[in-house]
Amino acid sequence: MLQTTRSSITPGQVWLDTKGERIHTHGGSIITVDDVFYWYGENKEKSTPGSGIWHYGVRCYSSTDLYNWQDRGLIIPPDLDDPTSPLHPAQYLDRPHIIYNAHTQKFVCWIKVMTPGEPTQRSTVLEADSILGPYRIVRSWLRPLGMNAGDFDLVVDPTDGKGYYYFGRVHSELICADLTEDYTDVTGYYSTHFPRRQPPFVREAPSYFARDGLHYLITSGTTGYYPNPSEIAVAPSYHGPFTVLGDPHVNDPSRTSFRTQISSVFQHPHKKDLYIAIGDRWLPHYTDDSSAALQAFEEHFGQEQGGDVEPMDELTTIDTSTADYVWLPLRFDGSMAYIDWKEEWRIEDYD
Repeated sequence: MLQTTRSSITPGQVWLDTKGERIHTHGGSIITVDDVFYWYGENKEKSTPGSGIWHYGVRCYSSTDLYNWQDRGLIIPPDLDDPTSPLHPAQYLDRPHIIYNAHTQKFVCWIKVMTPGEPTQRSTVLEADSILGPYRIVRSWLRPLGMNAGDFDLVVDPTDGKGYYYFGRVHSELICADLTEDYTDVTGYYSTHFPRRQPPFVREAPSYFARDGLHYLITSGTTGYYPNPSEIAVAPSYHGPFTVLGDPHVNDPSRTSFRTQISSVFQHPHKKDLYIAIGDRWLPHYTDDSSAALQAFEEHFGQEQGGDVEPMDELTTIDTSTADYVWLPLRFDGSMAYIDWKEEWRIEDYD
């Protein structure tokens, strides 16, 4: 593909790097180091149906404008030789999150890993001296607090450097756990939030941000790769209590978060009030018609008062190598945050 220099963000359109190749940072986040933006996530370039490849490592790109991204390669390569390694391509490696520890001067990466055929979701923790690696595993197959830990986000308090780990206790509730001083484990202190009876009502994919002294979480329902309504909640502290404010995508009649699942919220360091919701459109060709979305929701997941939720087989039959990205700015009205659809928008439009 021929890549031209970008000067705007076009949500849902194919995003190419500076070499003209499709960007692969799924379930991704952005970290800023020395005024350079690093966008990293799951490398799905080989994750086609029937390949047996869930991921091909963690890929990272760098940019100075958030439009044009240079491929910096696999900062965490797959382990091709050991099928029992959490980094083997057949393991269900998801949603890497990297934070910087000013005390240890290490970049710390947590990754969620599921093993095919097993119900347990566990974590692997890695460290590096540079954002681009090399990363080395310091903990494998961790069950934080002895729990089945799913989608998550990592947070560092900007004033005291304390770390927090928001994760989904799978098919149950959301947990906020304090991290140890080196950010590679949990201390044992935690709080519980958003208890739900069963999927699809259980919350997952927590994305944290703070604004005006308040702590926000945007979460998704549990519907596999099918999009569903997001939910935003706010609290006076990291540990809550959280008040649910509703779906921030109020202008989406399909109630599918514009066919997107948010993976993180990035606060621009040089803009007064620009927060960007970074999301994956796992099913680019999935209709945004509300009746079709509702039908898929009901057929695959049942009703809250119904019986057992039937598992879906789309985990291995969907071509995630063609998934796209949806970046949208947040709009604030009091304590509520909204996410409006924009066909195209520019960083320069914000103060």
